[in-house]
Amino acid sequence: MIIIRNAVLDDAISIIEFQQKMALETEGINLDYHTVTEGVHAVFKDGDKGAYYVAEDSDTRKVVGSLLTTYEWSDWRYGTILWIQSVYVLPEYRGQGVYKKMYEHVKSLVTPESDYRGIRLYVDKTNLAAQKYMRN
Repeated sequence: MIIIRNAVLDDAISIIEFQQKMALETEGINLDYHTVTEGVHAVFKDGDKGAYYVAEDSDTRKVVGSLLTTYEWSDWRYGTILWIQSVYVLPEYRGQGVYKKMYEHVKSLVTPESDYRGIRLYVDKTNLAAQKYMRN
């Protein structure tokens, strides 16, 4: 079973690895390990930058996916829009609804009682599958 939870600092190693794999897989870019490490750690040090969420296999306790939410103020909505970005799911867990569970978790944060007013997905224009999911 896959559970979604707020990432903790101990998850940074997985998140850093995921970011490197994603950049190589999607754009053919080798990211500098130290830069990515500093970037990931900056989010944990300053919650105003964003928040990571991870998908964990409850049987193995292995982190199998992650995403980052960042914030955009909307004067039209008098609240904050959550941007989903830096999404990665291990290849062997793809097609099993892991991203859907992560998305549903983020979606559950957008309530009338919260400051969150909506969700947007930061996605490459060629990633039609992700775009299609957000329209559904």
